[in-house]
Amino acid sequence: MILKGNQRAGGSQLASHLLNVADNEHVTVHEMRGFISEDLHGAFNETYAISQGTRCKQFLFSLSLNPPESEIVPVNAFDKAIARIEEKLGLVEQPRAIVFHEKEGRRHAHCVWSRIDVDEMKAINLPHYKLKLCDISRELYLENDWRMPRGLANNEERDPLNFTLAEWQQAKRTGVDPRKVKEAIQDAWAISDSVSAFDYALKERGFRLAQGNRRGHVAVDIDGTVFAVSNDC
Repeated sequence: MILKGNQRAGGSQLASHLLNVADNEHVTVHEMRGFISEDLHGAFNETYAISQGTRCKQFLFSLSLNPPESEIVPVNAFDKAIARIEEKLGLVEQPRAIVFHEKEGRRHAHCVWSRIDVDEMKAINLPHYKLKLCDISRELYLENDWRMPRGLANNEERDPLNFTLAEWQQAKRTGVDPRKVKEAIQDAWAISDSVSAFDYALKERGFRLAQGNRRGHVAVDIDGTVFAVSNDC
């Protein structure tokens, strides 16, 4: 199944989205684990309140699990996949909610974890989570004998990252592969829960965080070339 995850805030909006019955024939809250509240809005607001004791802004990790369109996947298969994912990402025993959506007889799932470690009162870093999700997704396709999408079977055939015309022109001038630059910056952002952590992660990848003239921050390489820190980081 295709796995798409992201770190995020906006718990109330996410809860409303997951409970939306306008776009789904059936919505089932399958599990609420580790929350005092018994409903999604309360649970995510609870996580937000706890996060205020930390420097973390993106206090949730939201994951969608989409099986092949031709497959009817049982609930326990989703449960096993989620257990594998949270072990791989280091989210074992974190509070989580699992919601199933069904439309036209096809089921897919959403799982949302709290990133806040209440014992340490800090956010759990999720380094390289996109690569880890791709690895698990590939394993699930192989184990279930599903037809694997070409882009998942061969990384070179995956859709490229989206770039602006300015980024491509900059790449042409400098001879730097914009995919590698953008992946490095996004990866640094993904494992950081503060500006200082982001700066440190960029340094490990050969960049420095700097104040931009017209935008909040930019990344600068060793030659002084400036790269945009995009809004989707």
